[in-house]
Amino acid sequence: MLPSRYRAILPGVPVRLDLAALTADELQALLGEEAAQGRLPDVSRARLEGRSLPGPVLHTTLTFEALEERAWGATPQQARALTALDSELRAAGAEPLGVYYVPLLSERRYLRAYLFGPEVAAALRWSETPHSPRTARPFVQAVTWLRDRASGVACVFSTTAAQPPVPALSEEVDVRFLPAASPADLLSAHRAAVLRHGRGGKVGGAEGWVRAWQELHALNVAAWTRRGLLLEDGEAG
Repeated sequence: MLPSRYRAILPGVPVRLDLAALTADELQALLGEEAAQGRLPDVSRARLEGRSLPGPVLHTTLTFEALEERAWGATPQQARALTALDSELRAAGAEPLGVYYVPLLSERRYLRAYLFGPEVAAALRWSETPHSPRTARPFVQAVTWLRDRASGVACVFSTTAAQPPVPALSEEVDVRFLPAASPADLLSAHRAAVLRHGRGGKVGGAEGWVRAWQELHALNVAAWTRRGLLLEDGEAG
């Protein structure tokens, strides 16, 4: 019988990342260079002994809580950055759909939702309690699900986050990591990537926007499970 970390993870059950199963790049992006170096002896020992090393909690489902509008931003600097990014997104043609709080995300749990054309679910994401440079900078991301997966790609995901997603996303996701791009440039590059694969499916308003992100998360959880990255909470060794 396969170890439990290689079996299907039940939806909604909190899990932990297995640090011993992450790549060196993923470990550094997750923990930061200094912290990753400090954990290397433990990681190497766990790998040599063929055991897991439980890391941060990761949730297998996402819930979105709609919020009433207010002045956003934990600091004046962040508030100005959010206003500027929102203005740029609207000027590029993105239609705002409201603000959501996503409690099960590990960080940057506030998202302003946008629809860019009929097929792009975009989001401006930030933290209201920035406690380090890794969480203070707002960023833009977008996802489009493809109508035809003949190319082996299910969806296109683009982000201006300073660090690539950790763990790496599913092999069925065409990831566009553009940390220096403006919101307009990100949306343009994202749409061009979609066209290279075919046609995107319609999002269909706020409910479709939420569903697009939930389905992306589910696709990635399935990939992380196949890689053996997920441990049932409390599992070790």
